[in-house]
Amino acid sequence: MDFDTPLAEAWIRAIAAAVEKEQSRLTELDSAIGDGDHGSNLQRGFTAALTALDGLQPAGPGAVLTKAGTTLISKVGGASGPLYGKAFRAVGAALPEPAGAAALAEALAAGLDAVRALGKAEPGDKTIVDAWTPAVAAFRAAAGGGAALPEAAAAAAEAAEQGALDTVPLQARKGRASYLGERSIGHQDPGATSTALIFRTLAVKNP
Repeated sequence: MDFDTPLAEAWIRAIAAAVEKEQSRLTELDSAIGDGDHGSNLQRGFTAALTALDGLQPAGPGAVLTKAGTTLISKVGGASGPLYGKAFRAVGAALPEPAGAAALAEALAAGLDAVRALGKAEPGDKTIVDAWTPAVAAFRAAAGGGAALPEAAAAAAEAAEQGALDTVPLQARKGRASYLGERSIGHQDPGATSTALIFRTLAVKNP
C-alpha cells in the first residue's frame, strides 16, 4: 500500500474534520498557556486548504501536501500557520511517487526538520516538536522493521499522543507559553496536541 494522491487528499480532509471536531478543546488548551486561538486558527486554515484542493488536479501526493502547506501559511495567523505550513510543504517536497512506508517516514522527518528550523525548538521545549519527534521515530522504526503503511501510521499516532501527554509536566521554553515560566507546568501543549491529532488522522486513513 502506497501513500498516493487520493490518500494524501483524504488525509487533509480528515485533518480538517478532526480539527473542526476538536476546535474547542484545542482552544481551551491554548487559553491556559497561549493566546487562545489555536483551535480557531487551525480550523480556518484547514477549511481554506479544503477549498484550495477542490478542483485541483495535483501531479502526485506531494503536490497535495505542498498546496495545503502553502494555504496554511497564507491563511493562518499566529505561530501555527507558518509552522504547520512549512511542515506540510517540506513533507510534500520530500515525497516520491509512489511513496511506501519508508519513504513517507523520511518525508515526515523532513517536515519535523522544517518545524525545528523555523521554531528553533528542541524536544522538551513543550511544543509541536514534542509530539512530532516521537511520531517520526516510531514511524521509522515500524517501517524499518517491515511494517506496512497502516501499521507504521498507527505506531506514529500512538507515539505522538504520548508525546503530547508528556508535555504536561514540562516548563515551556519556546513560544507564547514560555512567558509564563513555571506557570506553564501542568498544562498540555496545544501544538503537541494538534500534532497528535494530525498523526491520528493519518492512521485512521490507513485502515
